[in-house]
Amino acid sequence: MTEEQEAELEEQADDADAEGDESAEEAEGLQHGDFVEIDYTAYTADGDQLVDTTDPDVAEEEGVDDQGQEFKPRTIVLGEGHIFEGVEDALVGSEPGDSGSVTIPAEEAFGEHDPDDVQTVSAEKIDEDDRYPGANVQVDGQQGYISTIIGGRARVDFNHPLAGEDVEYEYEILEEVDDREQQAAGLFEMYLGMEPELWIETDEVEEEVPVEPDEDDEDAEPEFETETVEKETVYLEATPQMTMNQQWMMGKQQIGQQIIDQIGVDRVIVQETIDGMGMGGMGGMMGGMGGMGGGDIEEALEDADVDADEIVEELEGAEE
Repeated sequence: MTEEQEAELEEQADDADAEGDESAEEAEGLQHGDFVEIDYTAYTADGDQLVDTTDPDVAEEEGVDDQGQEFKPRTIVLGEGHIFEGVEDALVGSEPGDSGSVTIPAEEAFGEHDPDDVQTVSAEKIDEDDRYPGANVQVDGQQGYISTIIGGRARVDFNHPLAGEDVEYEYEILEEVDDREQQAAGLFEMYLGMEPELWIETDEVEEEVPVEPDEDDEDAEPEFETETVEKETVYLEATPQMTMNQQWMMGKQQIGQQIIDQIGVDRVIVQETIDGMGMGGMGGMMGGMGGMGGGDIEEALEDADVDADEIVEELEGAEE
């Protein structure tokens, strides 16, 4: 190898080292895939309208604290689209304790306002109770709101109510969330608007696994054997509130799969507990009806001053 070739190789090695150092610097701070707990408040850029907040004081000031939602810090996974991409970009590379603000342009927030999505429709297509400006309505399967209504015609805007608005986020990164149960609880709260009781356990489970067939036997039937494997499981206590949650009822499979993928467990098991009502059980309730025994029925009829023979005669007459 000539001196010139050696010098060229050394230069390439130096370039590679420099690139490695730059990559290491770029990887500092929070990265995609990290769980973080954040506080934020977002207003339209003109400051007139609240878009979203985790601050209970802001919610109270804006009069939205009575909507059944709990306002508190939110756990998200960076890079998973849990918040606007522009906010995620600001968070990547930051550290817990950092704060800042970022403006999301309208086209990246709720879209530009499209005049073609404002249509005139017959008021007959709208429920009578919703025929007023500002009412949220559904017309021909589209969700919109009434901008004006005159006589039998209504102007319905099918754009998002915040279309055309730039949105300004003020945020603070509270902590990086490493505890997996806390991660799972935060995700469930984000998807369902409620934080369920949950825990993670590793169970031994028996399952059927396929056995490799004999390569020389082309007609061999598939065979299985029972094998004990370990399954890491998120156990979830289903409350009545969760059972009736619309998001859960419509998307439990997708939500469960998201938890499995993002927490790195094997399965999610939802447990439902039915507590006794202190009424003596169904047997006691039926006992109040005489237990449906023949003797008890006769006693019940006597107590009610009803002649059993008369009832039989009436039934036989009806059959004839």
